[in-house]
Amino acid sequence: LLFARQTQLETQLKEAIKGKKAEIGIAVIIDGKDTVTVNNDIHYPLMSVFKFHQALALADYMGKQKQSLETRLPIKKSDLKPDTYSPLRDKYPQGEIEMSIADLLKYTLQQSDNNACDILFRYQGGTGAVNRYIHSLGITDCLISATEEEMHQDLERCYQNWTTPVAAAGLVDMFLRKPLFGAAYKDFIYQTMVECQTGKDRLPAPLADKGLIIGHKTGTGGLNAQGQLIGTNDIGFILLPNGHRYSIAVLIKDSEENPQATSGLIGEISRIVYEYVLKLTSVPTQL
Repeated sequence: LLFARQTQLETQLKEAIKGKKAEIGIAVIIDGKDTVTVNNDIHYPLMSVFKFHQALALADYMGKQKQSLETRLPIKKSDLKPDTYSPLRDKYPQGEIEMSIADLLKYTLQQSDNNACDILFRYQGGTGAVNRYIHSLGITDCLISATEEEMHQDLERCYQNWTTPVAAAGLVDMFLRKPLFGAAYKDFIYQTMVECQTGKDRLPAPLADKGLIIGHKTGTGGLNAQGQLIGTNDIGFILLPNGHRYSIAVLIKDSEENPQATSGLIGEISRIVYEYVLKLTSVPTQL
């Protein structure tokens, strides 16, 4: 019965993305076990989705160093690169300040700030340290090797930070289910994702006013040499009032649709998945 239902979701999702000029990957993990994927065998550029991976590795690192989220880092003017997306730089253009790691994480997870991201990379040992940590969790179908600045300098490097959909959804699911690090770090990351400011037209779009808890992290790339959108992504968790939950990753690579239509597609996929899970979890279980 369950298998038939999962096939039904897969069919609906394939129907929704048919004929779109983009490579679209989807993974859904319901209640930590039932998994549905579409186009999972492709490497999708992570873009800023990797700020979630970074946050988990950072929490692990800080836990081992016995440092609190109130630990302050110096921010120099040279850390605030001018030609990149950075609300942090817009607020403190001269730099020469100190900021808590908690506040830097709010900049990266809620506003996808690129300068804050690279400041944290320097503190925690670079992209290699983040990549090793994620792989140590058994999530190996992904690679993190380029900073925001490196991607900015060479757009081809965007493709060097990649994931499969199920590796991204699996990491979100693991974050929810397992005590990977101290509760203070976990609760902070969880709450910060729930307060995410970006991508309201993506996963959250069809889910407003339904009594759900939604935490997510977007990723958005510019145009490649062919004029395609490199990556338009959203990964996250949705908690239903009935006690069930699911993790979801929607990753769109090399889209030739316009940005609104590409983001809108994530919203449409989100709607289909939510309605499926709601129906699935409100039916009494057949023994």
